[in-house]
Amino acid sequence: MPETILIVEDEPSLQETLAYNLQKQGYTVECAGDGRTALDTTRRLKPDLILLDIMLPNLDGVEVCKTLRRENFQSPIIMLTARDDEIDRVVGLEIGADDYVTKPFSMRELMARVKAQLRRTDTIREELDKIKTTSPGQDTLIFENLVINRTRREVIFNGLPLAIKPQEYDLLLFFGEHKGQMLSREFILERVWGWDYIGDSRTVDVHVRWLRQKVEKDPAVPTRIVTVRGGGYRFEG
Repeated sequence: MPETILIVEDEPSLQETLAYNLQKQGYTVECAGDGRTALDTTRRLKPDLILLDIMLPNLDGVEVCKTLRRENFQSPIIMLTARDDEIDRVVGLEIGADDYVTKPFSMRELMARVKAQLRRTDTIREELDKIKTTSPGQDTLIFENLVINRTRREVIFNGLPLAIKPQEYDLLLFFGEHKGQMLSREFILERVWGWDYIGDSRTVDVHVRWLRQKVEKDPAVPTRIVTVRGGGYRFEG
């Protein structure tokens, strides 16, 4: 069954061009021209991926992304913007976007990013299925007040379920599976995001900052996810 992609773009010509190229690649495509319609369509359709413009009428892309993540929408979101501003990129990641593309962009690059995100989602599902069928009873990592459950993709912190985004979970699990090891940003990016992810190591730093806010006693003085000067990060458990 083809994956469904929701295009949220208020410029008709670009919306039509995106839809045409995605359909040529075999995807099912739906479109929305404003933020509120995007929310309604996502709740109804539950798309496999969203291309989300930042500048939208009624409700901008930042608010749409924040709302969807609060509602536990876990499929990839790729933000589209006309600005090439690093602050915009960081904000996009902070609110839960998975990738960020600046207009004007080449259609080939965008298609590559779409495929990379969908492939990563498929890999996560396959690994989860493998865990369920081959590792019964061996699905939990325990570190003092932190428990990571592979099967349920759930994190328990101080005895309570932790609200955590999919990529935060993937990164935390990767840290947990490599406790005590120095992991470079490049190695983390390759293993957690995938070798074909089009991005840079600042993505890792942003997600580490999110995790520290959730699993550290004092995020300003981290003792669980420690920075290795000139190298990367080390998870102390």
